[in-house]
Amino acid sequence: MKQHLIAIDLDGTTLNNQSQLSKQTVETLRQAAQEGHIVSIVTGRSYRISGQFYDQLGLKSAMVNFNGALAHVPHQHWKPEYQKSINREIALDLLSHSSELGIKTITAENKMNLWANQQSDVMPDFLPASITKDEILNSINLTSDPTALTLQYNPTEKQLLIHEITEKYGADVDVRVWGGPYSILEVVSKGIQKARGVAYLAKQYNIDQQNIIAFGDEDNDAEMLSFAGRGIAMQNAIPSIKQVANDITADDNDHDGLAHYLSAYLKLAR
Repeated sequence: MKQHLIAIDLDGTTLNNQSQLSKQTVETLRQAAQEGHIVSIVTGRSYRISGQFYDQLGLKSAMVNFNGALAHVPHQHWKPEYQKSINREIALDLLSHSSELGIKTITAENKMNLWANQQSDVMPDFLPASITKDEILNSINLTSDPTALTLQYNPTEKQLLIHEITEKYGADVDVRVWGGPYSILEVVSKGIQKARGVAYLAKQYNIDQQNIIAFGDEDNDAEMLSFAGRGIAMQNAIPSIKQVANDITADDNDHDGLAHYLSAYLKLAR
Protein backbone atom coordinates (compact mmCIF):
# COMPACT_ATOMS: atom_id res chain seq x y z
CA MET A 1 0.00 0.00 0.00
CA LYS A 2 1.20 3.50 -0.86
CA GLN A 3 1.21 5.62 2.28
CA HIS A 4 -0.21 9.14 1.96
CA LEU A 5 -0.08 12.25 4.07
CA ILE A 6 -3.63 13.56 4.15
CA ALA A 7 -3.61 17.27 5.10
CA ILE A 8 -7.06 18.52 6.04
CA ASP A 9 -8.20 22.07 6.60
CA LEU A 10 -11.00 22.39 9.16
CA ASP A 11 -13.47 25.21 8.53
CA GLY A 12 -15.37 24.88 5.28
CA THR A 13 -13.59 21.60 4.54
CA THR A 14 -13.58 18.89 7.19
CA LEU A 15 -16.18 20.64 9.37
CA ASN A 16 -19.75 21.14 8.20
CA ASN A 17 -21.53 24.49 8.32
CA GLN A 18 -22.32 23.95 11.99
CA SER A 19 -18.56 23.66 12.70
CA GLN A 20 -18.98 19.98 13.49
CA LEU A 21 -17.52 16.68 12.29
CA SER A 22 -20.12 14.44 10.70
CA LYS A 23 -20.26 10.77 11.57
CA GLN A 24 -19.19 9.81 8.06
CA THR A 25 -16.22 12.17 8.11
CA VAL A 26 -15.04 10.76 11.43
CA GLU A 27 -15.40 7.18 10.24
CA THR A 28 -13.62 7.86 6.93
CA LEU A 29 -10.64 9.64 8.45
CA ARG A 30 -10.29 7.05 11.20
CA GLN A 31 -10.34 4.32 8.58
CA ALA A 32 -7.68 6.09 6.52
CA ALA A 33 -5.47 6.29 9.60
CA GLN A 34 -6.11 2.65 10.47
CA GLU A 35 -5.01 1.65 6.97
CA GLY A 36 -1.66 3.35 7.52
CA HIS A 37 -2.12 6.82 6.10
CA ILE A 38 -1.02 9.91 8.05
CA VAL A 39 -4.03 12.12 8.70
CA SER A 40 -3.03 15.62 9.81
CA ILE A 41 -5.18 18.62 10.63
CA VAL A 42 -3.66 21.73 9.04
CA THR A 43 -5.62 24.75 10.17
CA GLY A 44 -5.50 28.46 10.74
CA ARG A 45 -7.15 27.84 14.09
CA SER A 46 -5.18 27.87 17.30
CA TYR A 47 -4.77 24.62 19.20
CA ARG A 48 -7.15 26.03 21.81
CA ILE A 49 -10.06 25.78 19.35
CA SER A 50 -9.00 22.80 17.25
CA GLY A 51 -7.76 20.21 19.74
CA GLN A 52 -11.28 18.90 20.28
CA PHE A 53 -11.50 17.81 16.63
CA TYR A 54 -8.12 16.08 16.83
CA ASP A 55 -9.39 14.12 19.83
CA GLN A 56 -12.74 13.37 18.22
CA LEU A 57 -10.98 11.88 15.21
CA GLY A 58 -8.75 9.82 17.49
CA LEU A 59 -5.60 11.01 15.74
CA LYS A 60 -2.06 10.23 16.89
CA SER A 61 -0.18 12.09 14.16
CA ALA A 62 1.16 15.64 14.18
CA MET A 63 -1.06 18.62 13.46
CA VAL A 64 -0.40 22.16 12.24
CA ASN A 65 -1.96 25.29 13.76
CA PHE A 66 -1.86 29.02 13.05
CA ASN A 67 -1.58 28.42 9.28
CA GLY A 68 1.82 26.76 9.67
CA ALA A 69 3.35 28.59 12.64
CA LEU A 70 3.00 25.60 14.99
CA ALA A 71 3.55 21.88 14.32
CA HIS A 72 3.13 19.45 17.21
CA VAL A 73 1.66 16.17 18.41
CA PRO A 74 -1.01 16.89 21.03
CA HIS A 75 -0.80 15.23 24.44
CA GLN A 76 2.81 14.15 24.07
CA HIS A 77 6.34 15.40 23.70
CA TRP A 78 7.31 15.38 20.02
CA LYS A 79 10.96 16.16 19.48
CA PRO A 80 10.48 17.77 16.01
CA GLU A 81 7.85 20.22 17.35
CA TYR A 82 8.33 23.82 16.25
CA GLN A 83 6.64 27.13 17.01
CA LYS A 84 7.46 30.28 15.02
CA SER A 85 6.73 33.35 17.11
CA ILE A 86 6.61 37.10 16.57
CA ASN A 87 8.12 39.72 18.84
CA ARG A 88 5.83 40.60 21.73
CA GLU A 89 6.61 44.28 21.15
CA ILE A 90 4.61 44.13 17.92
CA ALA A 91 1.54 43.01 19.83
CA LEU A 92 2.01 45.71 22.46
CA ASP A 93 2.60 48.41 19.83
CA LEU A 94 -0.59 47.47 17.96
CA LEU A 95 -2.42 47.45 21.28
CA SER A 96 -1.24 50.98 22.10
CA HIS A 97 -2.39 52.24 18.67
CA SER A 98 -5.55 50.16 18.46
CA SER A 99 -8.02 53.04 18.50
CA GLU A 100 -6.36 55.02 15.71
CA LEU A 101 -5.93 51.89 13.58
CA GLY A 102 -9.55 50.82 13.98
CA ILE A 103 -8.72 47.66 15.95
CA LYS A 104 -11.60 46.50 18.12
CA THR A 105 -10.43 43.20 19.58
CA ILE A 106 -6.82 42.05 19.49
CA THR A 107 -5.78 38.61 20.67
CA ALA A 108 -2.29 37.21 21.06
CA GLU A 109 -1.90 33.44 21.25
CA ASN A 110 0.63 30.68 21.40
CA LYS A 111 0.21 26.94 21.78
CA MET A 112 -1.28 27.01 25.28
CA ASN A 113 -2.07 30.65 26.09
CA LEU A 114 -4.34 33.47 24.98
CA TRP A 115 -4.33 37.16 25.82
CA ALA A 116 -6.85 39.74 24.61
CA ASN A 117 -7.57 43.42 25.15
CA GLN A 118 -11.25 42.62 25.77
CA GLN A 119 -13.83 39.89 25.42
CA SER A 120 -15.80 39.74 22.18
CA ASP A 121 -19.31 38.83 21.10
CA VAL A 122 -18.17 38.19 17.52
CA MET A 123 -17.18 34.70 16.35
CA PRO A 124 -17.11 33.05 19.78
CA ASP A 125 -15.33 30.03 18.31
CA PHE A 126 -12.35 32.24 17.52
CA LEU A 127 -12.41 35.36 19.68
CA PRO A 128 -12.71 35.00 23.46
CA ALA A 129 -16.21 35.42 24.86
CA SER A 130 -14.63 35.84 28.30
CA ILE A 131 -11.15 36.43 29.67
CA THR A 132 -9.59 36.22 33.12
CA LYS A 133 -7.56 38.97 34.76
CA ASP A 134 -4.33 37.19 33.78
CA GLU A 135 -5.46 36.98 30.15
CA ILE A 136 -5.86 40.72 29.69
CA LEU A 137 -3.39 41.77 27.00
CA ASN A 138 -0.84 44.14 28.52
CA SER A 139 2.90 44.38 29.07
CA ILE A 140 2.70 42.61 32.40
CA ASN A 141 0.65 39.58 31.36
CA LEU A 142 2.25 39.07 27.93
CA THR A 143 5.35 37.35 29.24
CA SER A 144 6.36 35.56 26.02
CA ASP A 145 6.37 36.09 22.28
CA PRO A 146 3.02 35.12 20.72
CA THR A 147 2.70 32.78 17.76
CA ALA A 148 -0.13 34.72 16.12
CA LEU A 149 -2.18 37.88 16.53
CA THR A 150 -5.83 38.04 15.53
CA LEU A 151 -7.27 41.50 14.93
CA GLN A 152 -10.96 42.31 14.62
CA TYR A 153 -11.09 45.71 12.93
CA ASN A 154 -13.41 48.42 11.70
CA PRO A 155 -14.03 47.60 7.99
CA THR A 156 -13.44 51.21 6.95
CA GLU A 157 -9.91 51.04 8.40
CA LYS A 158 -8.88 47.82 6.64
CA GLN A 159 -6.39 49.28 4.17
CA LEU A 160 -4.90 51.64 6.75
CA LEU A 161 -4.36 48.79 9.18
CA ILE A 162 -2.74 46.50 6.60
CA HIS A 163 -0.56 49.34 5.34
CA GLU A 164 0.63 50.33 8.80
CA ILE A 165 1.51 46.77 9.82
CA THR A 166 3.25 46.07 6.53
CA GLU A 167 5.12 49.37 6.54
CA LYS A 168 6.32 49.04 10.12
CA TYR A 169 6.79 45.30 10.54
CA GLY A 170 6.70 43.87 7.02
CA ALA A 171 10.24 42.52 7.28
CA ASP A 172 9.22 40.36 10.24
CA VAL A 173 5.56 39.44 9.76
CA ASP A 174 2.95 38.52 7.18
CA VAL A 175 -0.67 39.65 7.25
CA ARG A 176 -3.59 37.51 6.10
CA VAL A 177 -7.16 38.72 5.80
CA TRP A 178 -9.73 36.10 6.72
CA GLY A 179 -12.41 35.10 4.26
CA GLY A 180 -16.09 35.27 5.10
CA PRO A 181 -18.23 38.15 6.37
CA TYR A 182 -16.13 39.13 9.38
CA SER A 183 -13.49 41.86 9.41
CA ILE A 184 -10.60 39.90 10.86
CA LEU A 185 -6.95 39.63 9.92
CA GLU A 186 -4.11 37.54 11.24
CA VAL A 187 -0.48 38.48 11.84
CA VAL A 188 2.13 35.70 11.84
CA SER A 189 5.89 35.36 11.46
CA LYS A 190 7.30 36.15 8.02
CA GLY A 191 7.00 33.31 5.52
CA ILE A 192 4.45 31.31 7.51
CA GLN A 193 1.92 29.41 5.40
CA LYS A 194 0.24 26.03 5.49
CA ALA A 195 2.49 24.59 2.78
CA ARG A 196 5.49 25.09 5.03
CA GLY A 197 3.85 23.06 7.79
CA VAL A 198 2.79 20.30 5.40
CA ALA A 199 6.29 20.05 3.91
CA TYR A 200 7.72 19.73 7.41
CA LEU A 201 5.29 16.94 8.35
CA ALA A 202 6.01 15.11 5.10
CA LYS A 203 9.72 15.20 5.90
CA GLN A 204 9.17 13.87 9.42
CA TYR A 205 7.02 10.99 8.18
CA ASN A 206 9.14 10.30 5.07
CA ILE A 207 6.25 10.95 2.69
CA ASP A 208 7.12 11.99 -0.87
CA GLN A 209 5.55 15.24 -2.06
CA GLN A 210 3.64 13.36 -4.74
CA ASN A 211 1.94 11.30 -2.03
CA ILE A 212 0.51 14.32 -0.20
CA ILE A 213 -3.24 14.84 -0.52
CA ALA A 214 -4.50 18.20 0.72
CA PHE A 215 -8.07 19.47 1.08
CA GLY A 216 -9.06 23.13 1.40
CA ASP A 217 -11.56 25.82 0.53
CA GLU A 218 -10.20 29.29 1.31
CA ASP A 219 -7.38 31.67 0.41
CA ASN A 220 -5.09 30.43 3.18
CA ASP A 221 -5.18 26.94 1.62
CA ALA A 222 -3.79 28.06 -1.76
CA GLU A 223 -0.09 27.33 -1.14
CA MET A 224 -0.90 24.00 0.52
CA LEU A 225 -3.02 22.78 -2.38
CA SER A 226 -0.40 23.93 -4.88
CA PHE A 227 2.37 22.17 -2.96
CA ALA A 228 0.58 18.87 -2.47
CA GLY A 229 0.93 16.12 -5.02
CA ARG A 230 -2.85 16.18 -5.16
CA GLY A 231 -4.59 19.36 -4.05
CA ILE A 232 -8.35 19.00 -3.67
CA ALA A 233 -10.71 21.97 -3.52
CA MET A 234 -14.06 21.59 -1.86
CA GLN A 235 -17.17 22.09 -3.95
CA ASN A 236 -17.86 25.14 -1.78
CA ALA A 237 -14.33 26.55 -2.21
CA ILE A 238 -13.74 30.07 -3.47
CA PRO A 239 -13.00 30.27 -7.24
CA SER A 240 -9.26 30.97 -6.85
CA ILE A 241 -8.81 27.79 -4.81
CA LYS A 242 -10.62 25.71 -7.43
CA GLN A 243 -8.24 27.13 -10.03
CA VAL A 244 -5.09 25.93 -8.24
CA ALA A 245 -6.52 22.52 -7.29
CA ASN A 246 -5.96 19.25 -9.13
CA ASP A 247 -9.53 18.21 -8.48
CA ILE A 248 -12.77 19.35 -6.86
CA THR A 249 -15.03 17.31 -4.58
CA ALA A 250 -18.45 16.45 -5.96
CA ASP A 251 -20.11 17.45 -2.70
CA ASP A 252 -19.60 20.43 -0.40
CA ASN A 253 -18.47 20.46 3.22
CA ASP A 254 -22.07 20.23 4.46
CA HIS A 255 -22.62 16.96 2.54
CA ASP A 256 -19.48 14.98 3.40
CA GLY A 257 -17.55 16.08 0.33
CA LEU A 258 -14.16 15.28 1.83
CA ALA A 259 -15.27 11.87 3.12
CA HIS A 260 -16.82 10.84 -0.20
CA TYR A 261 -13.78 11.91 -2.19
CA LEU A 262 -11.20 10.35 0.11
CA SER A 263 -13.07 7.09 0.44
CA ALA A 264 -13.25 6.69 -3.34
CA TYR A 265 -9.70 7.89 -4.04
CA LEU A 266 -8.04 5.63 -1.46
CA LYS A 267 -10.49 2.79 -2.10
CA LEU A 268 -11.12 2.50 1.60
CA ALA A 269 -12.74 -0.75 2.67
CA ARG A 270 -16.42 -0.44 3.47
